[in-house]
Amino acid sequence: MADRSLTRRGRAAVAAVAGLTLVLAGCGGDSGDTGGSTGAGGAPDTGEPLPSVAADDALAARVPPAVAEDGVITVGSDSTYAPSEFLAEDGQTIIGFDVDLFELVAQKLGLDAQFETAPFDSIIAGVGSGRYEVGVSSFTINPERLEQATMVSYFDAGTQWATRAGNPDGVDPDNACGLSIAVQRGTVQVDDITARSQACETAGQEPITIDQYDAQSDATAAVVSGRDAAVLADSPVMAYAVAQTNGQLELLGDIYDSAPYGYVLPQDQADFAQAVRDAVQALIDDGTYTQVLERWGVQDGAIDDPTVDPTVG
Repeated sequence: MADRSLTRRGRAAVAAVAGLTLVLAGCGGDSGDTGGSTGAGGAPDTGEPLPSVAADDALAARVPPAVAEDGVITVGSDSTYAPSEFLAEDGQTIIGFDVDLFELVAQKLGLDAQFETAPFDSIIAGVGSGRYEVGVSSFTINPERLEQATMVSYFDAGTQWATRAGNPDGVDPDNACGLSIAVQRGTVQVDDITARSQACETAGQEPITIDQYDAQSDATAAVVSGRDAAVLADSPVMAYAVAQTNGQLELLGDIYDSAPYGYVLPQDQADFAQAVRDAVQALIDDGTYTQVLERWGVQDGAIDDPTVDPTVG
């Protein structure tokens, strides 16, 4: 995400950006708490309440005393990443499939989840320092992150590109040399687009202008406005963004580099991580896991084998 040169302006583009920012991220802002509530603006209208689950006493007994003593687990989350985690229309309540799912994980552990908005690239460090007790923010598990934290897999996603409808800039993800491309700061897509830009230079072509944004909603809005030619992000996020723009954006190319998302926990809490893993497995086994994913239309990313610190490339 970042800067870019405006190629299309006007009232329609401004309105589109404003609407997209509101729908995808609420409107920016400070921390908000949530228990995965439904009915707030932006939540799926299924007519069915979010399921709840009973605490598992054996799992709850494995929660570290410092976490268990107040009955609340504090969660760091970047609330700009719809439909994973984003702000409802009230600008404060954090909603999304990540939120709904982890609320159930917390219930299994005998806890309430308190979500707090945080910059994406600060969350892992925040978990390490004790500011947050867990990070839940669509973190793709990779070797670099496993060096900093213990991670528990719970979902699979790949990378997907999107551009304005009709692809007016003729973007080819395999040859985007010389174009301005939007991406969210701190994501695996930064490494992806950086490698592509370096390949352009090696081939004697113009590098890619990589515009990095703090919020995914801003990266997406930059393409709607024409400031950037395309955007890449996790596949469920791009699919949701395209749906929310009412035909102003379209998906580009195939999904690639599928990898697991992981909950982020401190490195010295391996047993707690295993308890979180077992809580996810219990939700898979009783069907509530699938209910949450189907509620948000992201069931294609379902897994059946949550793992602590899985081996990844």
